Amino acid sequence: KPYECPECGKRFQSSSILIRYQQTHMEERPYECPDCGKRFRNSSYLLRHQWTHTWERPYECPECRKRFNQSFALTRHQR
Repeated sequence: KPYECPECGKRFQSSSILIRYQQTHMEERPYECPDCGKRFRNSSYLLRHQWTHTWERPYECPECRKRFNQSFALTRHQR
């Protein structure tokens, strides 16, 4: 099968089938990062990803003031 989906690696016999298949990725992940093109299923995943580009760290430890880019990292730090 000569036509490979660049998103997931699945292969197809014809380019038209590949093109139709690629739409499933678009439907599943409509939110695209303007910096790198990576796509996400919902806007909150996109926002969290964008922090990797901006180095934004919105979660701050009230004890030591250290900042984190994800809430679970702050929770882990506080244990």
